[in-house]
Order: sequence, then C-alpha cells, then structure tokens
Amino acid sequence: MSATAAVLRSAGAPFTLEPLDLPAPGAHEILVRIVGAGLCHTDLVVRHLPPEWAPLPAVLGHEGAGVVEAVGTAVTRVAVGDHVVLTYDSCGWCEKCHTGQPSFCAEFSDRNELGLRPGTNGAGRDAGGVELQTRWFGQSSFATHSLATERNVVKVDPDLPLELLGPLGCGIQTGAGAVLNALEVRFDSSLVVFGTGAVGLAAVMAARVAGARTIIAVDLHPNRLDLAQDLGATHCIAGNDPDIAAQIVALTGGGATHALDTTAVPSVIAAALGSLRTRGKLGLVGGGGAPLDLPQEALMAGQQISFIIEGNSVPHVLIPQLIELWKEGRFPFERLVSYYPLARINEAERDFKSGAAIKPILLPGDAAAGPQAD
Repeated sequence: MSATAAVLRSAGAPFTLEPLDLPAPGAHEILVRIVGAGLCHTDLVVRHLPPEWAPLPAVLGHEGAGVVEAVGTAVTRVAVGDHVVLTYDSCGWCEKCHTGQPSFCAEFSDRNELGLRPGTNGAGRDAGGVELQTRWFGQSSFATHSLATERNVVKVDPDLPLELLGPLGCGIQTGAGAVLNALEVRFDSSLVVFGTGAVGLAAVMAARVAGARTIIAVDLHPNRLDLAQDLGATHCIAGNDPDIAAQIVALTGGGATHALDTTAVPSVIAAALGSLRTRGKLGLVGGGGAPLDLPQEALMAGQQISFIIEGNSVPHVLIPQLIELWKEGRFPFERLVSYYPLARINEAERDFKSGAAIKPILLPGDAAAGPQAD
C-alpha cells in the first residue's frame, strides 16, 4: 500500500513529508485511510527520549480517525467502509485487560511507546526500502493511511464529522477519563486543574458534566483561562501567582477534594498537593518531568496520589459516551481544535509549543499536493 507520511528522522529534525510503503494488513489488522489526526504532547516527547525508547526514523501520531479500507483475515468487528476513531493498543488477554483496565495492559509499553505488535506483516518502508517505525501507539497516524487493529479502533456513526474525532482517542479521553473514571469527581466535589491545554480543558468540561461544585483552572496563558471559564471553570488563577495553594484553600473552604496536574513540573505538583483538603485525591497525567521529591509530611493528611494513563479508560465505552455528550452540546471539545494540512505539520508543532494552538488536527487528505511547510 502506497501512502504519504510525516516522518521524524532524528530528534532535532523537522518532520518531512515522504512516500511510505505499508505492508498488507496482518490477520487481526485493518488499513485505515486517515481523515484527521490530532497532535499530542506525547508525540513530541519522542524528541527528548533516549534512542532506545524512541526508535527513529518514525511515523508518529496516535489520535487518528478515518475510514477502514481493508481488513485482515481474522477481523470480525469492523468492515471496509466503517468510520473509526483510533486509540491506544492493548493485548486483550492479560489480567488488566480482562478486568477492564486496558491502559495498564501488561504489553502497554511494547505496543504503544515502542510500537511493537506481534503477528503483523512487518513495518512500513520509505522510498529507499528502509524500515520505519509505523506502529506508534498502534497506529502511526501522521499519514494518509495507517495500520491498526480491530481492538484499538472504535466504530462511530458515519454522519459525524470524522476529521474532528481523532483527539478523543488520547488527549480528550485522558482528561475526561481522569475526572470521571480515576478521580471519580461528583456533584459535591471541588476540582483544581493545573494546566489547561487539551487534556486540562477536557477535564474542566468533564467536571462540569459531573456536576462539580467548584472547578478551578490554573495556567500561565490568559487566553486559555478565558476559554476554561467559558467551558465550565468557576474560578481561574494565573500559574505564576506565588500563592496558588493558599488561594485554592480559601476558595474551597479548606482545600479541594480533587486536583489534576497535566504539567509534570515538580513545583506545580507540590502546589497541587498543597491545595488539597484531608483525604484529597491528586491525579498526575503529565510525563517526562523531573524527579518528584515529596516530603513525608505532605501526605500526613491522607492525600492520595496516582498516575493516570489514558484516563484509566476503556475506549470502547468512554469514546461513545463523550460523543453523545458532544452531540448534546455538553462537551464542546471542538472549541479546542485548529486544523492544519499534514504538509504544515511543522507549523502545527510550533503553534502547539507556543500555546497558539491548543489541539492541532492534521488533515492528510491533500498531503501529496504541496511541499513540506517549515
């Protein structure tokens, strides 16, 4: 299968648009024509990882959505022509998968971060025949076409705007799932969200859906705080305020019941912990930060800290739920989105890093039509 992909050849290089040769789908695989693919922080973490954890060259992208064009011989749950959202991969057989915790799958790292998948027909190759990493998070969707499995795709109504839906597969489900699944925010809860990018804003919207009494957003960007307020935050605090924890304790009458950190910055995590009341819960979703050193006394009031992966979500359950909430006007995640042709992926990355774009979505449909934009 001939395709076009945005290839990252080294950690410091720009993405380059290149022809890609994909093998035929293996028995449990499906070939998807990508309509839209979200750009996520996790894709860019590859630039800062040691080579053994970030095998390059690679086709990244793990928030794809598209149309099934071919299926393997053992595929039974999807068919050619189905519209699907691509999400993270899991084995389906380990203890965690069998108990509804696929984001903690025994093979999560191998299948997602390392892009390994047993029973396939090999990796994709560039124009020179060199193998590329083409199964990043079970999809490598910065391309016109992607190989996924029937397990890591979710069928959706063909009448939905498919180009919008890709971020539901990771960033949006991470923020919403952290609130609804992992932290179990309820109508009498108070939640503070540190960092209002796509994950944090999804958390704000989910907290409003859950009926949280107080929702506090903390960020350095005033425009993001304004949007957070529009999406359900009851209070906003500038991220450079020297006394964030004390403000939150005052606003919540003794501390928040829940906090979510999306930044992975140790000082921010410490502030989040200090903002909690007795037995409060702190969820961490940011990766790649510095080592975290917490004094023992910080936990002596029974606070609970947990790292949350993919919102602790079962994608085939949560993604349809979020779509229904969106259709009802209660989860307007389209307000986070900016669209870019795949050929402008480097511009999308710059805007994402600067904060000018909250959730870029790359559109591969015209990928072969123009030169790579720098």
